[in-house]
Amino acid sequence: MKSVLTIILCFSAALFAEAQTNNTKKQSDIESIKSMAGCYKVTFDFAETFSADTAYEYYDRYHSSGIEYVFVLTDEPNFIQLQHLLIINDSTIIKHWRQDWVYEETNLLSYDGGNNWKTLTYTPAEVEGTWTQKVYQVDDSPRYESKGTWVHVDGKHYWEAVSDAPLPRREATKRSDYNIVRRHSRMQINGDGWYLEQDNEKILRTEEGDKRIVWEKGMETFTTGDYNCQPAITWWENNKEYWADVRDAWTEIFAENTELNFQKRIDNKMLWQQLFEMGDDVADGKETDDVKSKVKTIITQYL
Repeated sequence: MKSVLTIILCFSAALFAEAQTNNTKKQSDIESIKSMAGCYKVTFDFAETFSADTAYEYYDRYHSSGIEYVFVLTDEPNFIQLQHLLIINDSTIIKHWRQDWVYEETNLLSYDGGNNWKTLTYTPAEVEGTWTQKVYQVDDSPRYESKGTWVHVDGKHYWEAVSDAPLPRREATKRSDYNIVRRHSRMQINGDGWYLEQDNEKILRTEEGDKRIVWEKGMETFTTGDYNCQPAITWWENNKEYWADVRDAWTEIFAENTELNFQKRIDNKMLWQQLFEMGDDVADGKETDDVKSKVKTIITQYL
């Protein structure tokens, strides 16, 4: 009897120790995610690196930079939202991308080409300990989602994942030789900020299958410094209620659809143009009633 009790006590102690370790690991994950908030100079650098096609002509390298304000929009134990705002010339604010982090998420939207997203479902065992990063475009429409595990070792804090995505905005209107970007992403926290490193496969997807056109290396580097992010803070305070309505409208649409397919233009306008115009009208007091319903109607027109 004594030996059985000893085994039970040892087993219980092991489970408790494992739970404590998991809680500590998760807390380190959360701290890493939230540490991406701040006021940064951001640089975007991309260069095509290798193609198996010896006749392929490499495109020019791309570089741009700006000031980016990143802040925690939602802070819950299993759900963290980070909103990015881009500051141009200290006065012009562009609502930039948003990243949602969800712990042990079982449903992910996967880009399948042709402006089509489909839902992938995983078992709880398949996502145990993982964080899914859901990235949204400037109009809060989906861009890509992928799951991975945060790693904390040798003083490094990083997360890696792979996902298919639409063409980047810098090439969306210039390229027709590929239609999928397979993003091999690594997000790592540094002492003076963080960076997003990408090894991207530019893929042409057809009924016959996928053909890799070229590899691309990308670095998005966020560096802290003495930068003025107050214009972005002020802009968000004046516009946050409208964008909350936009997010709520999207939440309803995601709940109602397991697949999404978007038209690029309605009345010769892209979705982001219509939503940004609506945002200006709300800020000017021209639109005040049932804003979320009107936003949802606009979005639904593109589906």
